[in-house]
Amino acid sequence: MYLLIKNIKKLIQVEDAPKTWVAGADMDKLPTLDNAYLLIRNDRIEDFGPMEQCPNIDATTIDAAERFVFPSFCDSHTHIVYAGSRELEYVDKIRGLSYEEIAKRGGGILNSAKRLAQSNEQELYDQALERIKEVIGFGTGAIEIKSGYGLDTENELKMLRVIKRLKETTPLIIKSTFLGAHSIPLEYRGRQDEYVDLIINEMLPQVATEDLADYVDVFCDKGFFTVEDTDRILCAAMKYGLRPKIHANELDHSGGVQVGVKYNALSVDHLEYVGKEEIEALKNSETMPTVLPGAAFFLNMVCSPVREMINAGLPVALASDFNPGSSPSGNMKFIMSLGCINYKMTPNEVINATTINTAYAMGIEDIAGSIAKGKKANLFITKKIPTIEFFPYAYTSHLIDQVILNGKVIESIL
Repeated sequence: MYLLIKNIKKLIQVEDAPKTWVAGADMDKLPTLDNAYLLIRNDRIEDFGPMEQCPNIDATTIDAAERFVFPSFCDSHTHIVYAGSRELEYVDKIRGLSYEEIAKRGGGILNSAKRLAQSNEQELYDQALERIKEVIGFGTGAIEIKSGYGLDTENELKMLRVIKRLKETTPLIIKSTFLGAHSIPLEYRGRQDEYVDLIINEMLPQVATEDLADYVDVFCDKGFFTVEDTDRILCAAMKYGLRPKIHANELDHSGGVQVGVKYNALSVDHLEYVGKEEIEALKNSETMPTVLPGAAFFLNMVCSPVREMINAGLPVALASDFNPGSSPSGNMKFIMSLGCINYKMTPNEVINATTINTAYAMGIEDIAGSIAKGKKANLFITKKIPTIEFFPYAYTSHLIDQVILNGKVIESIL
């Protein structure tokens, strides 16, 4: 079965030889093709090129005149399996309480953990499915989903089973991350080592036995898990073949970046507090620095020094951190706009940071993140827009006309 998209005004992120990631000055380079066609066979990209070389083939055809075609966004950091919302904490923030103050009062992650414990798998699946539908409409074609609102064995496994079901029942590429070390439960305050023991001796073996996770994560930061805690958990996770993805340096210089690099983490995420030591640790590593502009925006936090990282030759990825407490949005187009506005990234840089680099941060750069022969046919067609720059510039406008996942036009979102 063939799908032919023709008369494309500009085809974005084209690759003849697919790259692992884009770094440093190359992040401001974006390969495109004007007046192009794109041929899809079944769920894969078969071919692309200039319209004068467009094949005469029996295919379902879409005329994309005056419109752009992008590879789908890859959102490499989310927490979209959760129960209910936390808008009352939003009001607490407006009144001046900090993230840490809300957490100490039993809010934040512990609030979500309490709600999740009161919900069954079907309720969690139904809520998450609605969020999946929303992000598909925003142009996301691949998403990483973390556990971490369970904070005990039963509820962590419950979350991971829901994520597994979403993998099996939705058209998105989904990666699952075990984040039992998201916060310290109230009953373990003052004896944090015992909770780390529970993660290592009970949670990890059961997660591995049921094959519920692709990656492991730890919130290594001030007031949460220490470098020593993180080291213990990651060392244990290695026995089960779980590569790390670390929450690091959101609240302070925590050492999370360095311990992540030590264990060859696929990514270290948040990074509001990054200095020379962190940048040096990331150089010559295989770890993707991942910034979460939605969380910094929502919490009014300092912005990660993205320009310093890029100027040092590092790659940078941008993800949504879609979650109920600090970033209640999975709109990756808005994340692009925040990258331009708050982090002084160029439009080319934010496109690279939300496609090819986030694909790497999910471990799927071989099948997603760019327009290349043989990759998954996950992409979107814009409405009529004048330039690439207009896409992040018009930051609240809905500019996506059609979504294609696995080679199929999503007529109605699921």
